[in-house]
Formats: sequence, structure tokens, C-alpha cells
Amino acid sequence: MHYSLCPYISHPEHLVTTQALTTRWTKCNIAHSAFLMEFDDEIDATGLLCPLPVLKAAKRLRSLPSGSVLKIEADDPAAVIDVPHFCKEQGHTLLTANESGGKQVYLIRRR
Repeated sequence: MHYSLCPYISHPEHLVTTQALTTRWTKCNIAHSAFLMEFDDEIDATGLLCPLPVLKAAKRLRSLPSGSVLKIEADDPAAVIDVPHFCKEQGHTLLTANESGGKQVYLIRRR
């Protein structure tokens, strides 16, 4: 099992909209080191441009069982739009959307 920083793993009722989720991450960044979130697989999509981060995520998610969590790290500015849209269209749950050190970090639960 892998781990990623996330304040809401034990509180799925907090996962409402992507905008609210991003806002909650922003508010929690000061103390986020106190929280850990498990993930099953990860993709480093840094350096890749649209649509490659989403295409790689789609391919990897197809190979994972339902309920698995995929972590994606990306630095493509379009990913902030593409990843939430992809999740909504495909029925996956975007658990977190966070930016750290010039990278965006997304955690997606497979439908």
C-alpha cells in the first residue's frame, strides 16, 4: 500500500465538488502532514501535456479493481480542468486535487 497526504480519507461526506475539495485542501495545507491517505497505484505524468496525463490515467484505471485509488502527479496546466472532467465523465471519484511544488496531485477512486 502507498500513502499520500490527504485530510479527508476518513470523511467521504466532505467530498462534494471539485471546487469545494480544492478549497478544503487549500485550507488544510498548513497542517496536512498530520493526515495520510492510502493509494493503490500511481502515475508520474510530469512533463506530459494534454491529453496524455488523462489517457495514462484511463489506461491504468482500467487495469485496477473497482474501489482502487490512483495517484497522479502532473505539471500540465490543463490537468486542473482535464482530470476533474475525466472523473465526472467516466464515473470515477476525484478524492483530492492539490498543488505542491509546481505539481498537481490527484487521487482518483475507480468506479
